[in-house]
Amino acid sequence: MGYINKQRNILDFTLSSLGRRKGKNLALVAVYTFVIFLLASVLFFTHSIKKEASLILQDAPEMTVQRLVAGRQDLIPKRYIDSIRKIRGVQSVAPRLWGYYYDALSGTNFTLMANKDLKDRVGEIIIGSGVSWRSGTGKGKKAIRKNDIIPFKTYDGSALPLKVKGILSFSSELVTTDLILVSETDFRKIFAIPHDHATDLVLQVRNSKELATIAAKITQRHPDTRPILREEILRTYDAVFDWRGGMIIVVLSGAVFAFIILAWDKATGLSGEEKREIGILKAIGWETSDILLMKFWEGAAVSLSAFFMGTFLAYLHIFLSSSILFEPVLKGWSVIYPHFRLTPYIDAYQIATLFFLTVIPYTVATIVPSWRSATVDPDSVMRM
Repeated sequence: MGYINKQRNILDFTLSSLGRRKGKNLALVAVYTFVIFLLASVLFFTHSIKKEASLILQDAPEMTVQRLVAGRQDLIPKRYIDSIRKIRGVQSVAPRLWGYYYDALSGTNFTLMANKDLKDRVGEIIIGSGVSWRSGTGKGKKAIRKNDIIPFKTYDGSALPLKVKGILSFSSELVTTDLILVSETDFRKIFAIPHDHATDLVLQVRNSKELATIAAKITQRHPDTRPILREEILRTYDAVFDWRGGMIIVVLSGAVFAFIILAWDKATGLSGEEKREIGILKAIGWETSDILLMKFWEGAAVSLSAFFMGTFLAYLHIFLSSSILFEPVLKGWSVIYPHFRLTPYIDAYQIATLFFLTVIPYTVATIVPSWRSATVDPDSVMRM
């Protein structure tokens, strides 16, 4: 009980000591909080968007086969399907039609994809919510609604009006905001693609462990093809978001290093008032261990306050305000952005990494100069 009371008294004195230098400490906490907020925002966003991408890609084809001409993707003949289907382990092969359509009126690139559910519904489309408001016309930019008509320009220069039969749900906006689903007939009419060709082929296999072997057999039979595995796409997304997150941290490194210098100067350079305070405490009977404990609590109070506030503000920024500061860089550059809220994915490793990089160094740094002053004779310290 006596030990607990001692710790409580030291903590009370620490808080009162911080209160006597209120302006200086509040400024330090504010800067400290801002730096942690920036670092935590990048960490939370990068991890959550990577997790979101991995969940979305779970429904992606196990393998996509593209045809390359002069190092660039080209249309793939449908006759490749029969030879690929005969490879042992291939469960199914299906052609896929998709591409990008530039709308000159809105200055936007839309993603067009042929959908089998619209096979018998020529002249009808289903659009994403981003297409709905971006394609709107009129003085007030009224959004496109169900049963409205959107005109398309085909590759031969003729007009092709298509009727909106539905708008994709908001919950799927991350992947469908710029998507337009059309029938195969309308797709081929817009892009003038011959009936014996497709954009690429999608495969399903019986045993996922044989994907690499099947990919090798495909390139052996068709040297002009490039099989792409779902795992490769996921690794690419991870690398892209890691790179963008690292780029943001590099841009912010100037602010981070400026704070490190400020914090180190604050922690290692005790003012004359603080040195006299230590001398007085030593003179009235405080032990060196008590002074070090007081300085530890002082550093912990500042760093923990900044850590919790910075982490909380980063959580609000990323998961409740759609990361308005970083989304153009981390999501990519586009005319239309998907407006969505990321699902929070925070694990102990993230919090622990942020904690040990921001809290521990400052707290430890406050102890060293205090130990030096606490070991000096109290009379000489109070005369300074």
